Amino acid sequence: MKRNSKAAVTTVIDGHTMIISLFGDIDHHSAKRLRGEIDNNLFTNRPKRAVLDMSDVEFMDSAGLGLILGRISCAEKIGCRLTLLSPSPQVMRILDLAGAGRLIEIKQS
Repeated sequence: MKRNSKAAVTTVIDGHTMIISLFGDIDHHSAKRLRGEIDNNLFTNRPKRAVLDMSDVEFMDSAGLGLILGRISCAEKIGCRLTLLSPSPQVMRILDLAGAGRLIEIKQS
């Protein structure tokens, strides 16, 4: 079965919180573009808190993990607290293997 590899990102500002929703597969083909869009939104809006909504991401490889870990660093530079929301079981497995839960708060909705 072929996956929908078209990845996208949308951003909504709610007070001091930025909600960044990711869609599609996050792999080496999409990570660089998504990283640029997310960083641009973080540095432009400088929220106090950012939520990375992963509920519509079904597949993520090591490039996706790098995207998340890099955004933690990016958020810290501007004094923003980043939280992951609702990663799928497949994505959560990669996060667990990398020990990402020690670096970022992960919530299930």
